[in-house]
Amino acid sequence: MATVAHVAVGLVAGRLYARSAGVPPWRAMLAFSVLSLAPDLDVLGNRLGIKYADPWGHRGATHALFFALVAGLVLAAVAAKSGHPFRRAALFAVPVLASHGVLDAFTDGGHGAALWWPFSDARVFWPWQPLPVAPIGRRMLSARGAYVLGVETLICAPLLLYALWPRRRRAARP
Repeated sequence: MATVAHVAVGLVAGRLYARSAGVPPWRAMLAFSVLSLAPDLDVLGNRLGIKYADPWGHRGATHALFFALVAGLVLAAVAAKSGHPFRRAALFAVPVLASHGVLDAFTDGGHGAALWWPFSDARVFWPWQPLPVAPIGRRMLSARGAYVLGVETLICAPLLLYALWPRRRRAARP
């Protein structure tokens, strides 16, 4: 998957979190968009000799629901130290992280996502795979990459519109 769908999830989560937490929307949207992309840091393992199909390879452990739970709870604890309510931070961080592997299982290529790791190393795809798999690295700057970005933008248009639609500022109460 390219980044549009992941970022769209982060933007929506940030918009909703900002509304309930009283933080600037742009800051929350940026933070949750980065968080939604974080599982793909596993591609750095390629440079360290970790193979794509290995448990810690691309779309491996960092794409698992268990990883999302543990990492989301750790991030919520860090957020709590900064004054954000732990429960609210966890209720946003865990699903945003989990969405990454879930969305990647909707793609039509690669090895699938290790959603059930550490209980299983199996990589899974959903029965319906409407998202074209994105080229990795510089190959994203190709006709195929542009096609993938276009398809994702079209599919995610409702999320993007919700997240980015300008909101009226509420008038201050006297």
